[in-house]
Amino acid sequence: MGSIAHNLQAVKSRIAAAERAAGRAPGAVTLLAVSKTHAPGLVRQAVDAGQRAFGESYVQEALDKMAQLAGLPLEWHLVGPLQSNKTRAVAERFDWVHAVDREKIARRLAAQRPADMAPLNVLVQVNASGEASKGGVAPAQAAALAAAVAAMDRLRLRGLMAIPEPGAPQSRWREIGELFRRLQREFGFDTLSLGMSDDMEAAIAEGSTLVRVGTAIFGARHRVKDAA
Repeated sequence: MGSIAHNLQAVKSRIAAAERAAGRAPGAVTLLAVSKTHAPGLVRQAVDAGQRAFGESYVQEALDKMAQLAGLPLEWHLVGPLQSNKTRAVAERFDWVHAVDREKIARRLAAQRPADMAPLNVLVQVNASGEASKGGVAPAQAAALAAAVAAMDRLRLRGLMAIPEPGAPQSRWREIGELFRRLQREFGFDTLSLGMSDDMEAAIAEGSTLVRVGTAIFGARHRVKDAA
């Protein structure tokens, strides 16, 4: 791996090439740097290279980083699963939550989001492949959960998130993209969080607007913190 700045530029070049190949407008896809398990110093290097949006999976680890990087104009996304006993900290400190797959979690986030903060940006997680090891609602249930989230004060429904199985055929990516576009017409949201270091091109080809990239920027994970 090169420097963080070099890696970021390489990822941005991949995104731009995938946008061109898919006939997408330049800048249609946002890069979320997934910094989970990586030290605050590496995050600061990414900030110095121009990155502002960061994804974390473990709540306490994220809170520690926020404290060490306080004062920087950063946008924090929770990309991992969320337990009920961690919702208050997430509602009070994060800007986005990517993995809402239960109405109960959404209701707790809505109730605990401070009134003086902007509404919390929320994505409904879809489990398109039906893998038991992954969270997310079945595609057929996504509209109902999206409607519930959209009706909640203090939350802003932004779209869908999905994690296709490793080696998923392009048809799987297409199914997710088609579901996003269908629900987008119904709810007017704008974000499809889809694609990571190894598969961002497939995701962008099917309409992803945000890719979650960790390894290609920061290298292999260094440690595992408490589960979110």
